[in-house]
Amino acid sequence: MLSQKAIAGILGQAELFRGLPEPERLAVAAVSVPRDVARGGYVFHEGQKADAVYVLYSGSVQLVKCGDKGRDVVIRTVKPGEIFAEAVLFERDNYPVSGVALKASTLIRLGRSDFLKILDSRDFRNSFLASLMGRLRYLTSQLFRFSVYDVETRFCLFLSEQYGKKEEYVLPISKKAIAAAIGATPETLSRMVLKMKKRGMTWKGRSIRLKKGFWEEFQI
Repeated sequence: MLSQKAIAGILGQAELFRGLPEPERLAVAAVSVPRDVARGGYVFHEGQKADAVYVLYSGSVQLVKCGDKGRDVVIRTVKPGEIFAEAVLFERDNYPVSGVALKASTLIRLGRSDFLKILDSRDFRNSFLASLMGRLRYLTSQLFRFSVYDVETRFCLFLSEQYGKKEEYVLPISKKAIAAAIGATPETLSRMVLKMKKRGMTWKGRSIRLKKGFWEEFQI
């Protein structure tokens, strides 16, 4: 079981709470509850009545929305220290997307009613609004990428932003999850892998190896 201090520590990494003094973070931690989700398990389903926001303590969570013909569209992949589902606080009473754990994850759950009470603090409220603006900029950036960049470029950006620029990777998620994260079908991803061999990439299972100097040649 996570201690209140440990919960306050991870809340301090979240953009929404990063600027709050420690006593206020501890106050938020006091009304927070840890929750474990197994790999493939749902944190919440699209359309489900919304009663909480979350901060990811460990693991990985993907936010997806059901698109046309039942195809899931990935909104974003949540990393430890990030808050998600905060949009439900004011806009609607149900979750606009589904949250699914890509691997075993531990979450910090903040009840909606408790969270709204804390927003009575002016400093806390200002931080919250700043966080929402950051999420809006992120979504705008994703839409720009999908409309402008080809799948090879989106894949390279995904690698560098999620795991850093390295020559070797052991990915914690499947090819299907990666395809969804970059807005591609599994078939398109497979064709991309064949093309990327010419640029010095080999991909076996979940291991990726890039030739030396790959990232120096990759420029946007």
